[in-house]
Amino acid sequence: MDTEIAIRVSFFFGVFAVIAIWELLAPRRVVTTSKTARWFANFTIILLNTVVVPLSFPILPVGLALLAQKNGWGLWNLFHLPNWLAVTIGVILLDLVIYFQHILFHAVPALFRLHMVHHADLDFDVTTGLRFHPVEIILSTAIKLAAVVVLGPPALAVLLFEVLLNATSMFNHGNIRIPLALDRLLRLFVVTPEMHRVHHSVVIKETNSNFGFNLPWWDRLFGTYQAQPRAGHEGMTIGLSQFRNANRLTLPWVLALPFIGDPGQYPINRGGGRASR
Repeated sequence: MDTEIAIRVSFFFGVFAVIAIWELLAPRRVVTTSKTARWFANFTIILLNTVVVPLSFPILPVGLALLAQKNGWGLWNLFHLPNWLAVTIGVILLDLVIYFQHILFHAVPALFRLHMVHHADLDFDVTTGLRFHPVEIILSTAIKLAAVVVLGPPALAVLLFEVLLNATSMFNHGNIRIPLALDRLLRLFVVTPEMHRVHHSVVIKETNSNFGFNLPWWDRLFGTYQAQPRAGHEGMTIGLSQFRNANRLTLPWVLALPFIGDPGQYPINRGGGRASR
């Protein structure tokens, strides 16, 4: 447990520092709101989530993976795969679970109310990738725990997935400039900021595209991929059309947003639709 925490904390601060410095040296977009106010709200939510999750569950995904392996739970224990293959497939399948979870949070209005906290950010930077309502984080953790029980992946696969998901979420939300040729290459293997930024557009069909956080393949496979925003990356508007007042996006208001905010037409089953291939 201590080793897991040390690994996760080290990668978190390491990746965060790299992306934050990159944003200062080579920003992709001009910041439109107070960075101090946004970062205060976003970091407070991040700290709140680090406390809420351990208090909400008696066991977390890596620990449950060890328990599942010990008791023979899950599909993995029906097969005798080489460890490297089991770990690789485990990471890929867990990423697929999160892809479908993300779509679910866009499809069900009640769940999108929670997910609005992530999308209501009026700028797009490394902290946006960690800004999720505590109730959404609790539900997401529950889904991951269920996936671990059903699949029974090796604990190493779960740990790698958790670290990668956290790191790539910070990376693909970074306000960082990447040469276009390099971006075209990278997005064959990982979700890049240029790819994921489309998902944070106020345009509904763009919001309901590019659901991947880590691996970019699922969006292409399931028809939810959109290469570029209609207005271009400098011209696009970040956030949700119904929440444009930066003065109201304070910490108390953001935490209350799922209960007092209007999801509008963004949920997929309200006509929000998906991007076409």
